Amino acid sequence: MNSIDPPFFFHHGNSLILPECSIILGLITIVIVDLISKGKDTLLLHRISLTSLVTSIVLLFCQWETKSVSIAYGSPQINTFNNIFRLLLLICPLLSVLSSIDYVRCTKTALTEFSLFISTAGLGGMFPCCADDSITIFVALECLSLSSYLLSGYTKRDIRSNEATMKFLLMGGASSSILAYGFSLLYGLSGGNIQLDDIVAGLVSTQMYHSIGISISITCIVVGMGFKPPLVPFHQWTPDVYEGSPTPVVAFFSVASKVAAPASSTRLFGITFSYPSGEWHIALGILATSSMISGNLIAVTQTSMKRMLAYSPISQIGYIIIGILAADPENGYASMITYTFIHIFMNLGTFSGITLFGLRTGTDNIRDYAGLYMKDPVLTFSPVLCLLSLGGIPPLAGFFGKLYLFWHGWKAGLYPSVPIAPITSVISIYYYLKIIKLMFTEKNDKSTIHIEDRLVSSSTSNSKSSIEIAMIVCVPASTSSGTSIDPIIGITKNTLFQI
Repeated sequence: MNSIDPPFFFHHGNSLILPECSIILGLITIVIVDLISKGKDTLLLHRISLTSLVTSIVLLFCQWETKSVSIAYGSPQINTFNNIFRLLLLICPLLSVLSSIDYVRCTKTALTEFSLFISTAGLGGMFPCCADDSITIFVALECLSLSSYLLSGYTKRDIRSNEATMKFLLMGGASSSILAYGFSLLYGLSGGNIQLDDIVAGLVSTQMYHSIGISISITCIVVGMGFKPPLVPFHQWTPDVYEGSPTPVVAFFSVASKVAAPASSTRLFGITFSYPSGEWHIALGILATSSMISGNLIAVTQTSMKRMLAYSPISQIGYIIIGILAADPENGYASMITYTFIHIFMNLGTFSGITLFGLRTGTDNIRDYAGLYMKDPVLTFSPVLCLLSLGGIPPLAGFFGKLYLFWHGWKAGLYPSVPIAPITSVISIYYYLKIIKLMFTEKNDKSTIHIEDRLVSSSTSNSKSSIEIAMIVCVPASTSSGTSIDPIIGITKNTLFQI
């Protein structure tokens, strides 16, 4: 008898995309429930979104693969490297949605659209992590970008949000065009290949690795990818978009692109441009150094908390790039992934406090945080500890993450970038401590003296505690000692070079 092949989806490799399917099912369910309830049952929509994300994380752990497995006839590929970044990109929307429940209910903004866009953005960020061809990488990054554009402007009655969306869209469209041109050059120079391994073989057979065309392609891809995190000098959109977008959206922006862009860039550059590695190493090193310097120096001058936290992540992505350039067969990308993991909780913990403060006072001006500790010690707790960790104050997790990152960068010979990194980190400590000092010592009779708990009248007890839950998750992860990150280092060190 002839054996009957199982359906396409039930092959072992294909079932590994069940985490993505869970998110898609959640998106469809949100739309159906919203149509039935006519947008009235907002808490149920939040629960559906959170349930789909948690289910995706559980499925990812249940199907964790250490060996490379191809799905969908060769693209994408699933392995431990990809799974780590898929997990990080599930954590980002999960904590962002959790900390946004109070905001959405109190401001009475469109909940369905928010849940759809933020889940779609997370889904778009997951596919480039495991994509094995240039088309999938580009389309998935555009899914992340388009959802981000819509998120930045979904409060359409806010003029600042509309302005931010327009700047974001124009700059993003330009960068996507440059990235597409870089991919098209690769396609032509490699003899019409889109698979990353086939592109390498095609470039070797056509002897194009040392041509001017491959240099132009590398330049275009670096510029196009440099917009996503963002890196200096492709950061002009960041402060205006952060200031004009809703705070929970800004929190998601500050972490999602810092995970998706390094993951896709690592695979793209590490596989496709492994031979001319010196060219893109130099380019990324220059961008990382300029981002660390400019991001921290400009952040010192900011008066808006959200604008300050727009420039701070610019410097943080510079540190992360050091981890990409410092990769070696012994340690892999362990330093980069470890710091990225810690960075997610540091940033989201800070933004959880800012979101709660903004709901109660209606402002994000730094001087309005004066005397906050005397008015609400609990609200002060999360941003203070997370800011200290972001600055790299020992013995918090941010300190050990930076120490591990800088040490491996030094061993890899990144001498121009690594000596600058601790100096810029000290600058960041200055403006973080300035805010913390303001919270504890200064007095402000205009704003923080009248902090009101506006959540009580507009939220149920379940949703009221959502921001506090996000803080409870983020603060321990941001402040844990160096010994607690040893398991993360062990996992990433032992498995990452199975890309």
